[in-house]
Amino acid sequence: MNPFTFLLVLTIGGSVTLFKGIKIIQQGNEALVERLGKYQGKLQPGLKWIDPFFAQVVFQETIREKVLDVPKQSCITRDNVGISVDAVVYWRIVDMEKAYYKVENLRLAMQNLVLTQIRAEMGKLELDQTFTARSEVNESLLRELDLATDPWGVKVTRVELRDIIPSKAVQDSMELQMSAERKRRAAILTSEGERDAAINSARGKAEAQVLDAEAKQKSAILQAEAEQKTIVLKAQAQRQQQVLKAQATAEALKIVSKQLEGDPNAREALQFLIAQNYLEMGQKIGSSGSSKVMFMDPRSIPATLEGMRSIVTEQEKESL
Repeated sequence: MNPFTFLLVLTIGGSVTLFKGIKIIQQGNEALVERLGKYQGKLQPGLKWIDPFFAQVVFQETIREKVLDVPKQSCITRDNVGISVDAVVYWRIVDMEKAYYKVENLRLAMQNLVLTQIRAEMGKLELDQTFTARSEVNESLLRELDLATDPWGVKVTRVELRDIIPSKAVQDSMELQMSAERKRRAAILTSEGERDAAINSARGKAEAQVLDAEAKQKSAILQAEAEQKTIVLKAQAQRQQQVLKAQATAEALKIVSKQLEGDPNAREALQFLIAQNYLEMGQKIGSSGSSKVMFMDPRSIPATLEGMRSIVTEQEKESL
């Protein structure tokens, strides 16, 4: 081989070897480099070069957040009920060196750790609590997993339980229990409705009776007041009628007395009119529907006339 050919081959071989030492690290990734089997350093994103003869990239992984889908597994609750639980875990690598050198097969190790921790948490709870304490279980899992994976250079950011499914027998019993509970609540609501209806009906009847009694009482009071007013008005009318009649009689007597003044027979005529009125009054009393028997002594008539005559005489004297 001539010197020129040897130099060309050497140049090409050196160029290829040097080219192999060039490494491009993507944004969001990091790479670990070993030299002669020993950890040398970590490559950050960008164009990097390493010793192509004695160094090599042994591990390259993203430092972005990743999702670990945990498959369903069987668990036993504290009250010995079998359930199936699956979850999803959000995590990321914060220390690439620990993630590679502290654990072998990081993803498998995390998955087994999550499964074990889920079984432990479910074993602390009863069946009913697994449905109501989901957020508390998520927080507990996050705290425990973050603490357990810290030596691996991993940060667990979030843990979510997805499905908690009891066994078929447990589901059937739960459905029966829920059906019985619904029937019980329906019966309670029905009885409460009937009770409220009975109370409202009784209350309505009582109020109606009270209102009816009050109405009757008010009606009786108004009727009594009306009758009392009627009696008062009748008495006032009768009294006014008697006053007017007495006034009319007095005026009539005065008129008659004036007309009969100077007449020698006036006194006898006046006495005759008074006696006639006296007799007519007795006749009216005897003919009234509510009349009673009136006994009159004929011998008392002259005395009565004499008394009336004296009254008339006194009125004449007063008028003079």
